[in-house]
Formats: sequence, structure tokens, C-alpha cells
Amino acid sequence: MVSRVRVWLNRTYAENVFFMDQLRRNPSDRAVEIHATHGDPDSPVLAAADTAELEPENLSPAGYVEYALDQCGRRGIDVFVPRLHQAAIVAHRAEFEAAGTAVLAPPPEAVAVFHDKVIAYEAVQAIGVPVPPWYRVRSEDELVAAVEELESGGYKACFKPASGAGGVGFRVITRTSFSLMHLSGFPSPYVPLDLVLEALRQAEEPVDWLVMPRLEQPEVSVDCLTGPDNRVRLAVGRTKNGRRRGFTLHEQWLDPARRIAEGFGLHYLSNIQFRMFGDRPVLMDVNTRPAGGLHQLSLCGVNAPWAAVQLALGEDPGEVVPPFLGQDYTVVSGPRPLRPVSLPQQRPETTEPLPAVPAPPSAEPVDSVGAAAQVLPL
Repeated sequence: MVSRVRVWLNRTYAENVFFMDQLRRNPSDRAVEIHATHGDPDSPVLAAADTAELEPENLSPAGYVEYALDQCGRRGIDVFVPRLHQAAIVAHRAEFEAAGTAVLAPPPEAVAVFHDKVIAYEAVQAIGVPVPPWYRVRSEDELVAAVEELESGGYKACFKPASGAGGVGFRVITRTSFSLMHLSGFPSPYVPLDLVLEALRQAEEPVDWLVMPRLEQPEVSVDCLTGPDNRVRLAVGRTKNGRRRGFTLHEQWLDPARRIAEGFGLHYLSNIQFRMFGDRPVLMDVNTRPAGGLHQLSLCGVNAPWAAVQLALGEDPGEVVPPFLGQDYTVVSGPRPLRPVSLPQQRPETTEPLPAVPAPPSAEPVDSVGAAAQVLPL
């Protein structure tokens, strides 16, 4: 009899409730039990898991590694999918393997390259992958020089942290003075240059920003599955153009993504993002973790989370080819169950695992913001 697989997701995105659903609905019909930990007691991933715990706060990376090793030992974790403190965890991969846990993440060298966007851009340029013009900025004078250089070329300047995930900290610079226009409607990513400069003058610590031209749509996120042998098993592009989403297998997106995934050993699941600079695609960002929208590949008949778990367990799924490309779609929010009460009230002194809570009746509280970003056809 094939034993069940025990998978742990630590402090992950709300969208990964769908990642968990796909693991349970795997095509191998293998029993999967999911453990989840988070700092937010109302995270929907805790309600979706079979067992759940609140994570301790304010742990150093080294302290978190000790906590993670203890979780893997006590919970009998077969596959650990780390998001929080990924770099520290992969540096201790041998210790997790000694405890019987496979870490579903790239090696430390690959994680280090893509933690810093400047190092990443320099590295991918060296293997022939195009990147946009960029400037590393740490001061007021450097920001002004970078913005003027880009504007002289006819581009809008934008900036984002040199290290970070997702769109956190992304802003587009405008020369328009602050006015009521900026206070009407929804918050905008546009910020007046004079306010940014004033903020820099008042800052107690230097910033570390990457300034570049604002890139054009479409945005294409290529989800890759790469084995420990550095060979890509799956590469599918998810396109985004305004509200419209879709899929692509065009080599102008997949070829540079494969070169990055294979060249830098982005083992297991990674997400490599491109946008247009003029008439050519250029690299925007590389994530050394599963993308929040990875589950959308199910519209192409692909279960990427399960294929990754198979790889981590040493069961090579072979080349994973979408049997078809799903139709264009959009993403909308939907309700997702939460635990009836917050975790601290459920577990005052117990060390026993918390059981999964079934979906409550409609009268029970649910998370309807971003926990269930469902896909609908267009």
C-alpha cells in the first residue's frame, strides 16, 4: 500500500489554498495530508489544512530554521514548501534531509542570485537574456540622475526595492504636483517626484531601489518546473493584459525562462516574469518559489504542485506538457471559509495538532477579499 504524503506550507499566500486543493486532487490518487503554519490566525490556508499552527513571531532566520526542523520531525513532514526564510532553510537542506524531509526549493546559490535584483539582472544578462535599462539608487542625487536619464529617452521612470517579492514598493514617478487629483478615486501607484525627494531627505536610512523605465503589457509569467538535474520538465506562460488573462507556449517567452531556470538551477517550482520594452520581451523579475497564480494552469489540464511534489520525492513525472491551452479568463474574488474562532482561543495550552475545520454554513464568517481569487472564462 502506498503511504500518504505529508506536505507543509509555511506562512504562504492566501491563494495557495488552491495549491493545497490540487495536491489533494492529484492524478496519482495518492493520499495527501497538509500541514500549514502562519502568523495570521485568520489566514485561509490554516482553515484549508489538515493540521495547523500559529508561527512564533520575531524569530531570527537561524531560530526559524530550528523551529522548522522541529516541525518536520514532530509532524512527520515528507515535503516542505518554504516561503518565509527560504534562503536560511535551503542553506540547511542536509539537516532537513537527515530528518526525512525534502525541501521543495532551489539550492542556496540560486536563491541568493535572485534575492537581489541587481545581481539577478547582471547574471541573466551574462547568459544572453535581455533586461531593461536599470539604475541602482541609494540617494536623492542618484534618483534625480536616473529619472532624468530615463525621461530624456522618452520613458516614464518607476522604482521598486532592489530586494523584495511581488509588487511591494513599486511606484511610478510623475512630475505632476500633488493635488486633489491624487486624492480622488482609488490609490494610485503614481507619486510626484518632489514628494519622493522630500521623503529621501527626511529618511534616517538610505534606500536601495532599482529605477527603470515603466515596462509595457502584456506581462507574461512563466511557471517552470525544474528537476535537481537542472532540466526543465514544465514551462507554461500565463499572460496578463489588463483584466484579460490567458496562456502561451510561444518561445519568445519560454526560451529565456528555460535558460534562466536551467542555467541557475531553479529546482522545483519557479516563476519568471517578462514585460515588453519597445518591441521585445525583457526580464522583469524571478521568483524562486511557486507563484500565487500557479493553480491557474489547471485550466490547461496541468497539476504543477503535484508534479513538483513527485520530483521532491524522487518520483520523476517526466516532461509535463499541457494537453491543451485554456481559454482566456479573468480573476475575481470569492468567499473562502475561515476557522470559526481565531487559533489562539482554540489552542490555549495544547500541543496536539489542530484538526481541519470543514467549510462552515453560509452564516459563518468567511474571507472574501483575496483568499479565493477564482478564475472565470472570458
